[in-house]
Order: sequence, then structure tokens, then C-alpha cells
Amino acid sequence: MQTHVQRIDRTGGPDVFQFVGTPLPEPGPGEVRLRATAIGLNYIDTYHRSGLYPVDLPAVLGTEGTGVVEALGDGVTGFAVGDRVGTFTTRGAYATHRVAPADQLVRLPDDISDEQAAALMLKGATAACLVEDCARVQPGQTVLVYGAAGGVGLILCGWLKAAGAPVIGVVGSEAKGERARGAGADHIVIHKTQDIAARVRELTDGAGVPVIIDGVGAATWQASLDSASPRGLIVSYGNASGPVEGVNLATLAAKGSLFVTRPTLFHYATTADARQRYADAVFARLRDGSINAEIGQRFPLEAVAEAHDELEAGTTIGSTVLVP
Repeated sequence: MQTHVQRIDRTGGPDVFQFVGTPLPEPGPGEVRLRATAIGLNYIDTYHRSGLYPVDLPAVLGTEGTGVVEALGDGVTGFAVGDRVGTFTTRGAYATHRVAPADQLVRLPDDISDEQAAALMLKGATAACLVEDCARVQPGQTVLVYGAAGGVGLILCGWLKAAGAPVIGVVGSEAKGERARGAGADHIVIHKTQDIAARVRELTDGAGVPVIIDGVGAATWQASLDSASPRGLIVSYGNASGPVEGVNLATLAAKGSLFVTRPTLFHYATTADARQRYADAVFARLRDGSINAEIGQRFPLEAVAEAHDELEAGTTIGSTVLVP
């Protein structure tokens, strides 16, 4: 059979995508064939496309999606034809049909829609990983969250609020600030008009914050250093403005014996059980109202270049879903 995919043969801007038809092999041992129902758009996709995170070329991008199992390879257990499943740790989601390793699949519960899962799995699992397993945020700890009105940011605000942690959210506009407040942020800093570190110090009576969760990268590194309390932790999990380079250990000491980590979900969700655990935690937060599957925009799979343009321009709100 054939699948239609968004393929890149070289790295670069959104114009490198090619929507092409290509033969799809039968699933091999330990694999399944999926018919895509919804595809999540994530900032890591732009890193793969640009070459910031190298991938073997040619490549089909996309790390998050939902689908229906259409065929099983030899040795696959625990799944059946017709099952609704999701993936968020293996590339290749920008496709109408795909073959994927069965151990990368998570089961979708009946009360969670395909679009909700596609909008939430990777972002939600990232939030769970950052808050619970990486920073191990404790009730009462104030957390500074950059990009608080973005896909991961909105989830972080809700997750932290549920964990009993006050949130200072950094956003680019008053409108985005209102969205972050609605998701759970207690205070807002508008980086276009306010000095981030000065405002954080003002809000914390000069103490700074013990945890900083930063998906922006290079542009906010200095503000993070200046916002941290003594022995504070900076969790730098993304590179929206470029990677942080030249981390100076003497500066970490001078700023208060700070801790820094550069985590990636894929070093935490290393087993099938761990992936299902993260997915189940996300769905539980969705059920109890701590987070929402806020889908700000939808694009047909054919228009993935336009979706990347808007994501990188910072004009998207919440999560973006590609419709195959």
C-alpha cells in the first residue's frame, strides 16, 4: 500500500518539506501499521527540520501522533487490529499511514479523543517529566516558567498549580498573560516590556526562585541566572532562541551555587512501561481539570510548512494539530 508523508531530503527552513506518496512496507517483527488520525506539532520538530538536532536524511518528521492499528507484525502482543493508540517518542508521525515499533505505542482510553491525545501526549509527558522527575518540585516552591502561554507552558502552569507550586509565567503580551493566568499562573512577566529578573526579584521580595523551567534557551539564559535563588535549579529544556552555550561554572558559583540541567524526555521515558506511565499521568491531569487540551489551531498535513512558520514566529496559541 501507499502512504503520503511530509519528507525532508535536506535541512533548512519550512520550504524543505515535500508532500509525497511512497510505498509502505508490511510491519516486520515487533512492528505495527497505523492509520493516522491526528498528529501533534512540537518545537522539537523544527529542530529536526533545521538540523539543530541532526537526523538521518531523507526523513519523515513528527514525534507525536495518534492512530488506529491496521496490521500486526510477528511477535506483537498486547495490541490488536482496531486499537486506538498513540506515539510520542519515535519520529515519523507526519504521515497518513506508518509502520512503528509496537513497544513505542501507548494505549488511548475511551474517554480521551484522538485530537486531545495528539495535542497533549508529548507536551504533557514533557511537563510531567520536568516537574516530577527532573526538578522534583515541592509544594510551596515558586517556579519561573518561560513561554507560559505556549503548548508546554500552559500545561506546566496547570501541572504546577495542581502540585501546589506558585507559578511566575513569562509571556510576550497581555493577551498571552491572560491565557497563562487562566491555566494556573499566579503572576505574569511580559518580557517585551519588563525586565524579567527585576520583576522576579520584586515578586519574591528579592529572594529569587528555586526552580526555573526554560524552553527558550540562549535569549533567556542571563535572565535565568539573575532570577534564581541560592542553590536554585535551572531546567533548560529547549532552544527556541538557540542553544545555551559556554556555561561558566564560576558564574554558577557566583550566582549562588546554582544547579543546571539540560533534560530531554527521551532519556526519562526509556521503556514501554515508562511511556505508558507518562501518558496515563497526562490523561489523569486532563480528567481532573488540571490541564486542558487547548488546540489553538489546526492545519491539514499538506500545510505543515505553514504550521512550522507560525510556530517559529510565535503566533500560535496552545497546541497545534495536523489533520491527515
